Amino acid sequence: MNVLTIIKEQVLGLIEKNRLGDIPVQIKVRNLTIEEAIGTPEDHDYPLVKGRERLLEAEILGCRGQAFTDTPGAFSGTLNEVFALPLTDNRNRAVFIATINAVMRHLGLAGKTIHCKDTSPPLCASNLAEYIRSNFGTPRIAMIGFQPRMIQALSGVFEIRATDLDKDNIGQMKFGVLIQGPDQTQENIAWCDLAVVTGSIVVNGTIDELSIKKPAIFFGVTVAGPSVLLGLNRYCPYGS
Repeated sequence: MNVLTIIKEQVLGLIEKNRLGDIPVQIKVRNLTIEEAIGTPEDHDYPLVKGRERLLEAEILGCRGQAFTDTPGAFSGTLNEVFALPLTDNRNRAVFIATINAVMRHLGLAGKTIHCKDTSPPLCASNLAEYIRSNFGTPRIAMIGFQPRMIQALSGVFEIRATDLDKDNIGQMKFGVLIQGPDQTQENIAWCDLAVVTGSIVVNGTIDELSIKKPAIFFGVTVAGPSVLLGLNRYCPYGS
């Protein structure tokens, strides 16, 4: 059974337990503008700002949940229709995960489902370095998913390797770190003491390919609900 199927079954159980299925819920998922998603940050190398990714937002009974995707698309339908979507592409998976985050927010089971803005991303990254030092010492880090401010903050403190799916990043030096392709991910995990992983793995289809049997930190809003359901260590201090 794949991870998204496990997530779906758990949330369907929560929906039944809380009788959400009895409510004619209308889900509206929309693409956020750059300013809505991340505000006006000083740096312009974020995937959102460069147009490599978009942030989808779902709303259910006044509660919002978000998810990153490289294949944006609006959606309007019922909760049952969301759960009937085939989770075979990034667009459907993003709609599904954004909705999961909104549902979990509504049930009070997940927080920080809205992306931080403006000056918060650099603070998030610098705090991550302190969080790792306090909880893990000076580990060798395998970063899965390029996040510029985090690479910038961590590379000056820890030995780090990084992989990404974006072909524009692969082979490039970013803040002294060579960004490798996804074919190097498992080798880097075997090398590291700590994995720092983008929450987007639940949308981009790579979560079932990863085998992480070491301490790991999953970052971002996308993994808000899934981290609770799967028992993952999530880092997202400035989300709302």
